[in-house]
Amino acid sequence: MSVPVLRPGQQWHVAFTQPNAEVRAAAHLANQDFPVYLPRFMKRRRIGRRDVRGPAPLFPRYIFVGVDVAHQRWRSINGTVGVSWLVCQGDHPVPIDVSVIEAIAGREDQDGLIKLEPMRFRPGEPVRITGGVFADQLGLYEGMADAERVRILLDLLGRKVRVLIETEVVAPAA
Repeated sequence: MSVPVLRPGQQWHVAFTQPNAEVRAAAHLANQDFPVYLPRFMKRRRIGRRDVRGPAPLFPRYIFVGVDVAHQRWRSINGTVGVSWLVCQGDHPVPIDVSVIEAIAGREDQDGLIKLEPMRFRPGEPVRITGGVFADQLGLYEGMADAERVRILLDLLGRKVRVLIETEVVAPAA
């Protein structure tokens, strides 16, 4: 999805959506003639024993909406299906600098999905596993195994064991 062009006077704003309603909210806002940008990335999920890949919102529960606050009925956004509210400071919507939107859109690939950079740890750096079989285990980062997995050295039952873990479930040890 590429970024729609704003009309004169419009600025980007952020709408907070209902849970899992980003696509529905974007469609209803577009039907009301508001430019909408919903950045997405390819996410891998485990469903049962299967790995399923599919597009997911880069910012869950948030979408960007182009609004001319002075000339458009922006309060109607709050009543749009899928939208909880337009992010405001006091009674006025808070605009987002267009450079933020351009920076996000600049990372889109040919399919319109944001390319995320893999985590960058130094070898020997302590990490925590946040999900899966080894959840809450501490280990030492060894390196990338492939584009989606990292090698971690864990201390299990008094032995050092090398395991391959998905990058999504590895975080810096705090």
